[in-house]
Amino acid sequence: MTEIEAIKLFKCLSDKSRLLILKSLIKEPMYVELLAERLQLTPPTISFHLKKLEDANVVRSSKEQYYTIYSINEDILKSRILDIVKEESSEQDIQNEREAQYRKKVIENFFEYGKLKSIPVQRKKRVIVLEEMLKAFEPGMEYTEREVNIIIADFNDDFCTLRREFIIEKMLTRQDGIYKTTKEN
Repeated sequence: MTEIEAIKLFKCLSDKSRLLILKSLIKEPMYVELLAERLQLTPPTISFHLKKLEDANVVRSSKEQYYTIYSINEDILKSRILDIVKEESSEQDIQNEREAQYRKKVIENFFEYGKLKSIPVQRKKRVIVLEEMLKAFEPGMEYTEREVNIIIADFNDDFCTLRREFIIEKMLTRQDGIYKTTKEN
């Protein structure tokens, strides 16, 4: 089930009238007029809700003589919510692509020839810049403050501010004057 289908399903199930329709259809398949009579709703209202339920694949319809008979789609209703939520979605791929493009744009805007032009004011952009600079550090290796300053100074002269930002964002830890990376870069 795609993310869009899951959203349709959850929206359909969030309506009281639709739940009443489903409860009736669980007992037996029915046509619009019979559902309207039993639920004391108008046939157009029942038709409206059945259309929504059918679009979400929760109910099925079949023609029998003059009537369209509606029944529940047990396969959908037997699905576990966890399975529906776990389903991989193309929406996630699109979101990941957007984030990658945003990250690339931030790096292009703030770095020129490997040098940091300015420290971003916006935290989200500053974190991206710091993550890019963190690639200059070896994971798990210990650094003195002087070594950290030299690495940061290769990017920007304001190594004090940037060093502090690394600590604030928990990308570097400092203990007894020794610095260590906390994230894989």
